[in-house]
Amino acid sequence: MNVSPLIWGITIVVILALLAFDYFFHIRKAHIPTLREAAIWSSIYVGLALVFGVVVWILGGATMGGEYFAGYITEKALSVDNLFVFLVIMASFKVPREDQQKVLLFGIVFALIARTAFIFAGAALINTWSWMFYIFGIILLITAGNLLKEEDSNDEGADNFIIKLAKRLFNTSDQYDGDKLFTKIDGKKVLTPMLLVMVAIGGTDLLFALDSIPAIFGLTQNVFIVFTATAFSLMGLRQLYFLLDGLLDRLIYLSYGLATILAFIGVKLVLHALHENNLPFINGGEHVPVFEISTGLSLMVIIGVLAVTIIASLVSKSGKAQTVLNNARRHAESYLDLDYTADQGERERVYSLLMVEEKAIETMEPKYRDKHKDSEEIFEQIATAHQQHKDYLKK
Repeated sequence: MNVSPLIWGITIVVILALLAFDYFFHIRKAHIPTLREAAIWSSIYVGLALVFGVVVWILGGATMGGEYFAGYITEKALSVDNLFVFLVIMASFKVPREDQQKVLLFGIVFALIARTAFIFAGAALINTWSWMFYIFGIILLITAGNLLKEEDSNDEGADNFIIKLAKRLFNTSDQYDGDKLFTKIDGKKVLTPMLLVMVAIGGTDLLFALDSIPAIFGLTQNVFIVFTATAFSLMGLRQLYFLLDGLLDRLIYLSYGLATILAFIGVKLVLHALHENNLPFINGGEHVPVFEISTGLSLMVIIGVLAVTIIASLVSKSGKAQTVLNNARRHAESYLDLDYTADQGERERVYSLLMVEEKAIETMEPKYRDKHKDSEEIFEQIATAHQQHKDYLKK
């Protein structure tokens, strides 16, 4: 399938139109999306991605179609993992619930721009130096190893170098002014935390691109497929964030699944590099006759690993316990934080969820409940939320 400039142009216009639609019809007016709204629009975006894949399969053939679906599924899985980090960043900046959509859309737009630049840079490198496959493969193998490391839950991901520099160079306020990027304090124009959190999201997206782009280049070197699979995986990520709200912690084995997929693609890249080898110190600069992993096998492995990962996470008793306790902590913190939202209906929804989680904790087997290192702290937060709710009802 020879992709003409016209097809490129139509594809880019469609993607830009979807982003514009998202902004003008969904997030221009700050609101908290309902579960139904998030589910409907998530389904629409996934449906559009699948329809596009079928069109590619029909017009470009099974190989090209398989490459698109393998790339889309991989990038979508990596995007879900990114949502964990977005959650931490927005929690650390205490972004009001109704304004989180704008932050997420900015993150998606920035990610699309950054990854497009990485895609064309990566394609140029690969076309010029085939040994770049070795570099990409090693990057993915290192990333897979890092995913298996135990991470500190108290990591201040948002308080990075960019944020510290911004706070030092510019006047910043500690309070939000709706979803405005700038506000006035004592007659002086200052940055709001909304702009800083967008900078944090954007900086994090750059790091994600360093992992995700080599991953998809390990599945296909067709720039059009790389671009569209990446773009469609990002579209609908905002809705998915609210749809999976409270369920992200349930995927306790996601990092293992992603590590397996990235390691698999890393090996695939190294094998491909050996097959295309022209480095003089490897086999005298000649191609190395090695087994090459086909697109069909790649697609089966990716789908299989993700299926096992998700099922294992959902049936795990330890995972269920961790989910309930983490959600209880998050909802207790949200309820106690008076700046979390100005919507009283949302505060009552959060409190109702907290009560459901408290009942689940009470019926939980102690061995699973006590495995959580912050269980005592969570119980104290729940008790404080109870007291605050009683005080609120007395007013």
